[in-house]
Amino acid sequence: MSRYRVSMDIGGTFTDVIGYDETTGRYHVGKSSTTPDDLTRGVLTALESLVDSPRDISFTVHGTTQGLNAFLERRGVKVLLLASKGAGDTYHIARGPRTRLYDLHFRKPEPLVPKRDIVEVGGRFDAAGEELEPLDEQAVREAARRYREGGFGAIAVAYLFSYLDPAHELRTREILLEELGGEVTVSLSHEAAKEWREYERTSSAVVEAYTGPVVRRYLERLETNLKERGLTVPMHVMQSSGGILTAESARRRPLQTLLSGPVGGAMGGVELARAIDRPNLIGVDMGGTSFDVSLVIDGQPDISPEANIEGLPMLMSVVNIHTIGAGGGSVAWLEAGGLRVGPRSAGATPGPACYGRGGTEPTVTDANLVLGRIDPDWFAGGTLDLDTEASRRALDTVGQGLGLDTLAIAEGVCDVANAKMAQAIRTITVSRGIEPREFTLVAFGGAGPMHAVFLARELGIKEVVVPRFPGAFSAWGMLQTDIRKDFSDTYFHLDADLDGADMAAKLRGMAEEGLASLAGEGVPEENRRVEHAVDIRYAAQEYTLTVPLSDADEPAAEGFVEVIAKRFAQQHETRYGHANLGAPIEFVTLRTTAFGDLGRGAAEQVGQAQGPDFAHETREVVFDGQARPTILVRREALSAGHAFEGPAIIVESTATTVVPPGFSVSVDPIGSLVVRNTEEEQ
Repeated sequence: MSRYRVSMDIGGTFTDVIGYDETTGRYHVGKSSTTPDDLTRGVLTALESLVDSPRDISFTVHGTTQGLNAFLERRGVKVLLLASKGAGDTYHIARGPRTRLYDLHFRKPEPLVPKRDIVEVGGRFDAAGEELEPLDEQAVREAARRYREGGFGAIAVAYLFSYLDPAHELRTREILLEELGGEVTVSLSHEAAKEWREYERTSSAVVEAYTGPVVRRYLERLETNLKERGLTVPMHVMQSSGGILTAESARRRPLQTLLSGPVGGAMGGVELARAIDRPNLIGVDMGGTSFDVSLVIDGQPDISPEANIEGLPMLMSVVNIHTIGAGGGSVAWLEAGGLRVGPRSAGATPGPACYGRGGTEPTVTDANLVLGRIDPDWFAGGTLDLDTEASRRALDTVGQGLGLDTLAIAEGVCDVANAKMAQAIRTITVSRGIEPREFTLVAFGGAGPMHAVFLARELGIKEVVVPRFPGAFSAWGMLQTDIRKDFSDTYFHLDADLDGADMAAKLRGMAEEGLASLAGEGVPEENRRVEHAVDIRYAAQEYTLTVPLSDADEPAAEGFVEVIAKRFAQQHETRYGHANLGAPIEFVTLRTTAFGDLGRGAAEQVGQAQGPDFAHETREVVFDGQARPTILVRREALSAGHAFEGPAIIVESTATTVVPPGFSVSVDPIGSLVVRNTEEEQ
C-alpha cells in the first residue's frame, strides 16, 4: 500500500528527495549529484535511495529550475510574437527608467523576441473593452505560415486590452491550431496575466512561450519515467507563488513554475514559523551555486503580484526571493589586486577542487575544508571523500597573488562570501524598511548552516535556527503547502466612485471560479477555500500595494472605503515610511486566491535527551586566524534538550553547521538547532 509523501528538489550541485512515512510519522532523506545533461537521471537516482519503488508513493511534488535556467541562459525556443496593429513596438519600447543611474554603460535588457519576429495583426478593442475593429484572420493565417517557415518553437499573442475582452486572442489560437496542428505552443497574454499594463502582460506571454516547451518536455519526460517505474498518483509541481499544481496544469501554464525551485524553502519557513512559534523569519538558502533570501512576516510568506528577472517583468504571484551567485561552489579569483568570490560556480561537474573530479579552482567549499569546518571523512553523509590537499593547492594559486598563506586566504574567501551574502539580506530587508535584528535567521541548503552564524553576527541578529535536514529543507517545504490558483480582474475605480456592492459581486464570482478550478486538481470540496485582496494606489500614482480583504462581502459593508483606506495607509507607511491618510485612493485590480488542502506531514518530534552528555570528539578548527579546540558531533547524536557552547561543528548527511566561539547551541522539541549569541546576552 502506498505510504510515502515525497518531494523532489533539484539544486545546482545536488538533487534532494525527502519522504514522509505516513505509517510511522517519520521523515527520510535521499540525495544524489545533480546531472545537468539529463536532470531526470539525478532525480531518479535520489528517489531510488529513498523508496524501493514509486509504487510506494501516495503523493509527490517536484520543484524544477528548468524554466528558470532556460530563461537565464537564454536557451529557450525561438518565439513569434503577434501584436495589435500599430502597437508592435510595445515590447521593445518597454519602460523608461534607468535601473542603474550612474552606470555609463547601462543598456536596457535584451528582449527575448527581436523586432523582426514581431507580426502586427489587425483588430482592436478600446479601453472599455468594446470592439472597434474585427480581427484580421487572414493576417493570423499568414503568421502561421511564417511560423512554419521560420524555425520557430512557440507563439506569443498579446493584443491591446485583451484582459478586458479576450475574444480576439482566443480566436487567434483557434486559427493557429487549425493551421499548425495541436502540438504548437501558443501563449495568450490574457491567460498568462489577466491584468492591465500592456508591456508587462506582453512580457509575461513572451516568457511563457520562450520557456514553456522546455518545461513541458522536461515534465513529460520525468512523469513518463516515474509512471514506467510504477507511480500511480499525479505528480505535482511547485509554483512561483508558493502553492502547487498538478503537472498537467503546470504544462498548460508553465510560467507559474518559473521560480519553482527556490520557493520550497520559503514555504518551509512558513511551516517552521508556526512549529517553533516565531512569526518573523529570514530564510537563507545556500547551495552549491546560489544564495537565496526569503522572508516570513507575521507567519505569512512575502508574496508579490509581479516578478522582475534579468530586467524583464512578469505579472504573476511570486514569493519574493533575492538571489545572488554565492554558494559552496562559488569560485575565488583575483581582479584588480582584490579578492573576488563568485558569481561563477564550479557547479556539480567538475565541482570544487576537493571533490576530486578534475576541478582546480578554489571555491568556498575548499576554504571551509582547509579551515577544518568540514569533516572530510563524512561529507554528504560519507558518500563523498574530500581531498584537503587539493583544496590547499587551489587556494594557494590565489593566496600567492595577495601574499597570503593558505589559512589566511581561506578565511579571506569565507569573509568575502559572507559580506556578499549579508548585503543580499540587507537588500530584501533594510532597503524595504524591515529591521533584520527583529527576525530569526533560518539557515538551510547544503552550505547555509555553515555560514549563517557569521551572517547573523554581522547583521546583529541574535538567533539562528537550523531545521532538521537543512540540505533538503526546500524539499521538506514543498510537502507543507497547498494547491494554489490565482485569479485577477482589472477594476479601476476612485474611492469616491466605488460601488461596494458591485465589487463584492465581482469577488463572489471570482470565488466561485476559483473554488470550481480546484476540482480539476483533485481537491475535495470540503478542503477548498479562497482569500481576497485588492491592489490600491494613491490617485495619479503608478504603482500599487496589495491590501487583503476579510472576505468577498467586505466591500459591501458600510464604511468599507474608510476601513480599507486606513489599511492601505498602514501598509504604505510600513513599505515606504510615509502615508497620506485622507488623500484620494484608487482601486486597480481585484485578486482572488483559491487554496486546496491535500494533506501534509506533521513536524516530527525528536526524542528527549536523557542527560547533558552526548557522543562527540574534539578537533582543531580555525576561527579568526587561530586554531581552537572545537566540538565535532554528528547531529543524530543530539536529542531535544541538549545544549552546549561553541565553537562546534555539527555534521549530518545533508549539511554542516558551524558555530564559532561566543555562541551557544540548544536542540528544540522538533530537532532544530537553536544558536544564540552568548556574548551579547552577557
